[in-house]
Amino acid sequence: MERTATVKALRAVVTGIGAVSRLTGRGGGAVIGGKIALTLDKAALPKLAAGRSLYLVSGTNGKTTTTALLAAALGTARPVVTNMTGANLKAGIVSALAHDLDSKVAVLEVDEAALVQVLADTTATVVVLLNLSRDQLDRYGEVRLAAQKWRTALGARPEIHVVANCDDPLVVWAAQAAGTVTWVSTGQRWRIDATSCPNCGGRVIWAGDEWKCSCGLARPAPEIEGGGDDVIVGGRSFPVQLQLPGRCNAANAAMAVAAARVAGVDPEGALAAMVGIANVAGRYRVVNLGPASARLLLAKNPAGWNEILDFLAPPPAGVVVAVNARGPDGYDTSWLWDVDFERLEGRPVIAAGERALDVAVRLRYADVPHEVCPDPLVAARRLPPGKVELVANYTAFQTVLGAVGG
Repeated sequence: MERTATVKALRAVVTGIGAVSRLTGRGGGAVIGGKIALTLDKAALPKLAAGRSLYLVSGTNGKTTTTALLAAALGTARPVVTNMTGANLKAGIVSALAHDLDSKVAVLEVDEAALVQVLADTTATVVVLLNLSRDQLDRYGEVRLAAQKWRTALGARPEIHVVANCDDPLVVWAAQAAGTVTWVSTGQRWRIDATSCPNCGGRVIWAGDEWKCSCGLARPAPEIEGGGDDVIVGGRSFPVQLQLPGRCNAANAAMAVAAARVAGVDPEGALAAMVGIANVAGRYRVVNLGPASARLLLAKNPAGWNEILDFLAPPPAGVVVAVNARGPDGYDTSWLWDVDFERLEGRPVIAAGERALDVAVRLRYADVPHEVCPDPLVAARRLPPGKVELVANYTAFQTVLGAVGG
């Protein structure tokens, strides 16, 4: 009875503060309520998570989408609570759980730097590890440090079932410490952060999709394969028919299928549930900007940007590249030089965001003709009428969403 009264009080705090935040135009309230709840009760997360089956999704890229896909798949069997808005630190997770005290299954996106603390505060059922690549170095540090923390935390919790990307050496090294692992192959195009072995520091040798190090760390045999038109489970192919574009989202679907399978949801049913998802927290949404029909795309780091470049609409569709460098983005924009912006050649391009001039310098060296306009929405309207791809990093994307009513 005492616990019930406590969680109801936490819910009242979160929902009340969130409502005030929305009414005053200070945001959607997905985080502030959780922050207040944690200030009042440092044990808010374990109290709100107690008695639920928790599925945690973490990694550098694809967390929000994989969380949405997995929530849809598990929702075919029972009600699910999730933080689909992308609020993936403890405050956002507390807020999501407080809004729904009844659902016994939670699918939660967790920031890669927050995963260890969330694991310490909860009794997770399944952890999905997507990938690790450079992102916000001023906040995370080198990716091997994140892998080491994951490995230590999972080694201390052998009861957790881990679903892990076997194509990423950093993820494999971290996941090997777990008691039970389902290995999933989705392809690993971005290999710059996986050139040295996380186990011994030696060189990782790649041969096609296979990789290994002389110390013995090597790519495990996958149980599930995806990243293309099908997800293959036990030699059987299941067609992937998503509204979400790109190879990266087919890979996210494969990871979600693997996690849903742990819960007893068959791949066919899981994939069918994913078909209805057309956008995720505003990503892939198309907005009318007068002469422009702009698709909103989020990319935060070189690996993510290079994946998005794969499915941009072909010329003559215009492209807005919007970059900020605030705290949530990371203050260092040197990552721009690792993005293959040369592939934008032949399109009308505008550099935008608070760091529009940094983007312009990079485009100049990529020999991509461009204009500069700091406001991404004004930039989209300046492009030739028709399709526009508006690609933004985190805070630039949030600014755009706020402006178009997202």
